[in-house]
Amino acid sequence: MEKNEIPVLSLTGVSKRFAGVRALTDVSLDVRAGEVLALMGENGAGKSTLLRIVNGDHQPDEGHVELDGVPVHHTSPAAAHHAGIRVIAQEPEIIPHVDVAENVFAGALPNRGRLFSRAAARRQARQFIADLGFADVIPVDALGRQLSPAQRQIVEILRGLTGKPRVVAFDEPTSSLSDHEVDILFALIDRLRAEGIAVVYVSHRMKEIFRIADRIAVLRDGALVGVRPAGETSEDELVRMMVGRDLDAMFQRTGHEPGEVVLSLEDVTTDDVSDVSLTVRQGEIVALAGLVGAGRSELAKAIVGDVPIRSGTMVLQGKRIRMKSPTDAVRAGIGFAPEERKAEALILDRGVRDNVSLASLRRLSKLRFVNQRAERALVSRFVDSLRIKAPSMEQHVRKLSGGNQQKVVLARWLAREPALLILDEPTRGVDVGAKAEIYGIINRLAESGTALLIISSELPEVIGLADRIVVMKDGRVSGELPARATEEQILALAMSENEIEEEAS
Repeated sequence: MEKNEIPVLSLTGVSKRFAGVRALTDVSLDVRAGEVLALMGENGAGKSTLLRIVNGDHQPDEGHVELDGVPVHHTSPAAAHHAGIRVIAQEPEIIPHVDVAENVFAGALPNRGRLFSRAAARRQARQFIADLGFADVIPVDALGRQLSPAQRQIVEILRGLTGKPRVVAFDEPTSSLSDHEVDILFALIDRLRAEGIAVVYVSHRMKEIFRIADRIAVLRDGALVGVRPAGETSEDELVRMMVGRDLDAMFQRTGHEPGEVVLSLEDVTTDDVSDVSLTVRQGEIVALAGLVGAGRSELAKAIVGDVPIRSGTMVLQGKRIRMKSPTDAVRAGIGFAPEERKAEALILDRGVRDNVSLASLRRLSKLRFVNQRAERALVSRFVDSLRIKAPSMEQHVRKLSGGNQQKVVLARWLAREPALLILDEPTRGVDVGAKAEIYGIINRLAESGTALLIISSELPEVIGLADRIVVMKDGRVSGELPARATEEQILALAMSENEIEEEAS
């Protein structure tokens, strides 16, 4: 039998219920030595439950798990870890008051005799991190609380690779990583594959899946829909398997003429962008496209007053204006959903109610007291209309899926009824089903007359949503394209050596 045909981990007829609700139904799946099996599906499809069963967090109600052909009954993550199974969580569990070395080797710290040796731990960690390619990314001496979100994720990955794993499962590992860090991670996964380790890779990002996976398994509503060789399937087929409809059906735009100009920038210059001019009209979706570092997010932050505009003019609804702070932007009728929603938009340890009503408290208050009945009515309306899945309004947003967290951010701004809404990577880390719902929300906002400026790194998203596409490169606008431009046209402007003028027809 060839190396990549050996089933290292097998699940047979696995089913799981929680409070009578089926989370998994008769799932049979194997992971082979030296391959990467991608696991895809909407939030709620059963991916997390499957990983928790593999990791020993849950026991199947029916069916069984085999490791190297032998049935196993891991009753704890420690037992699964000892057997050679590693599940690297999407949310890193970092010990804040100890350094990177101790975080990496947590539970298996090097000793000298009976005493823990910090020097030995740091020496081993430094060598381990260098061997895996992250020497320039992770400072070994830094404390857990000093790490960036990307560094925290990398430490979680490093911890999972200590010892001698037989199976490694990555759950959305790139959600906070830069392109360079993703490249290092994928080189590491290639090495694991070459060493005969079985890899399970969970992600919503299609390009990553096709770049790294050998086979792709799709779950829907707790059942296995099918498994496809990565080279014999397509994005369209995977989307149909996950949500039961075609990719093109997700971008249903209603044709209408844009109204008056809401936002006009002329020769706007900041520390990061230069001489940017653009307009956004009522009911129009303008997409900002470009490569990483092109200045798109920096421009958005200048518009909302988060960074100062050094020169140039900004006109909002016919009035020349200069924002001194994001508070000024909110009062002027601008909403902003930043790329880093967890770090910059959400109060993770507060409930849905507090997060949705945050930008509307002045309107909901009288004599500095919030009208709680009005607040609950407002939040309830948007929880229902956006189909935010949460047990209650008081559910901490930390515990919601990425798609539902993004809907909470959108609900906050819909409640304010902004004239201009800026969305930076609105579907990053969101599953395909939630993407379709967010696209529908964006379309309805445009129909209602809201002006939308959207930043996205996903070219199909840019093309599918935009009425006009403004492309940036090196902090400048390199060109403008009409709706339904091609990926090649966008990339030509994003990578052009000279600025190119292409007027939207």
